[in-house]
Amino acid sequence: MVGRTKNRIARAKRMVAYLKRAYPEPKTELNFKTPFQLLVAVMLSAQTTDKQVNTVTETLFKKYKKPKDFAQASYAVFSKEISSVSFFRNKAKHIIATAQKIHVEHGGKVPMSEKELVQLPGIAYKTAHVVLGELYDMWEGIPTDTHVKRFALRFELTKNTDLTKISKDLEALIPKKDWKYVNNGLVLYGRYVCKAHPHDCTEHPLTKIWPKANTRWPKA
Repeated sequence: MVGRTKNRIARAKRMVAYLKRAYPEPKTELNFKTPFQLLVAVMLSAQTTDKQVNTVTETLFKKYKKPKDFAQASYAVFSKEISSVSFFRNKAKHIIATAQKIHVEHGGKVPMSEKELVQLPGIAYKTAHVVLGELYDMWEGIPTDTHVKRFALRFELTKNTDLTKISKDLEALIPKKDWKYVNNGLVLYGRYVCKAHPHDCTEHPLTKIWPKANTRWPKA
């Protein structure tokens, strides 16, 4: 067990070193102009591509900018406006409720702590830490989405499938100073270099670090 942990730490270190070189300034590809718009975009992005979210928000964010705008939205109208994203009914309900809570309880400002964020409707560990990192450059955790999950499993950095448990496993392997490079780095790598469908990736940079990954294609 000790040897396996040491191997994982060493493997994670080499992977992060590559991600830092390849993506030195981690930044989301979600479009937004206000802090709350980012929060909304991240909430919309669950099980939906950033590209699709950006298509929806291109029009949406011209109408809704501040929490108050979203808080006053009609559920029927808003859910229709975001109907092209997955789980749009639940997302509409959560976004409006979160907007109302932030408007009333936080003076219209997006909270600056995980504790406060995860108390908002529809916001869990992943969303909270994406928002904290992107808005405030506070990387107090590693957000795990489908890209991070599949690479963590492919490179045997975890045996868990629960997103928050994967985050905790990665945080135990990787120094906190490097947490900011993991999510965005693996998202971009997974989106543009090594996509989810099984293929020969022996020449891909991360696979060269651990060739065994070329034979591992867990479902994310």
